[in-house]
Amino acid sequence: MYAIVEMAGQQFKVAKDQKVYVHRLQTEEGKKVTFDNVLLLDDGKNVTVGAPAIDGAAVEAKVIKHLRGDKVIVFHKKRRKGYKKKNGHRQSLTEIVVESIISSGAKKAAPKKAAAPKKEAAAKVAAPKAEAKKAAPKKSASKGDDLKKIEGIGPKIAETLTAAGIATFVELAKTDAAKISEIIADVRGNHVTDTWPAQAKLAADGKWDELKKWQDELDGGKA
Repeated sequence: MYAIVEMAGQQFKVAKDQKVYVHRLQTEEGKKVTFDNVLLLDDGKNVTVGAPAIDGAAVEAKVIKHLRGDKVIVFHKKRRKGYKKKNGHRQSLTEIVVESIISSGAKKAAPKKAAAPKKEAAAKVAAPKAEAKKAAPKKSASKGDDLKKIEGIGPKIAETLTAAGIATFVELAKTDAAKISEIIADVRGNHVTDTWPAQAKLAADGKWDELKKWQDELDGGKA
C-alpha cells in the first residue's frame, strides 16, 4: 500500500517504514505526527482518489531528527554593472519515518458546489461606469516604509519582516540583528543582518546621503 500525501507544503508518495525528509516541522524529536491531507490511496487492489482530499484517510509518522540539507550556492551577477553576489543556503529539514497509513472509512470528499450568481452582481454590471467608480471604495494608503532601500534586503525578506510586524525603518532600527536573523531564517540565502538596524536608523532620520555613501561600501548588508 502507498499514499500520496501533503506534508509541510509538499506532496510525497509514501509507504509504511519509508523515511522522508520534509521542510522543518515544529514537532519535537521522538514525537508522532499525523498528516490527514491524503490525495490518493492504493491498497494493491483499489485506487482511491480524493477531491481533493480523501475523507477519513491519514498518514502517521514519527519524527526522527531535525537537520539541515546540503549547501546550495546562489550566484547573482549584473552585466556591465560590476555587481556580483554569492550566497549559500542550507534548507532546514526534518527526517520522519512513516509508521502507518490509515485507510479505514476512506472516501472521496464531496466536491464543492459552485455558488449561484447573485442578482445583485448582475445589477452592478448593468450600472453606469460613472456610478461604479463613485461606489468603489478608496484603497487605504500603506503606512509601511520601503525596506528594500536597506542594503541586503530584497522583496522576499521585506515581505517576511512586514508579516512579522516590522514594516517601518523605525521598527527595524529598534530590532536586534539576531532577532531579525531568526525572523528570516526560512528565507533562502545567507543573509548578514548586522548593519540593518543601523542602516534603518539613518533612513528613519532622513540621512539618505550618509546612508548611500555607507551602502556603497557594503556587500549584501555586510561591512
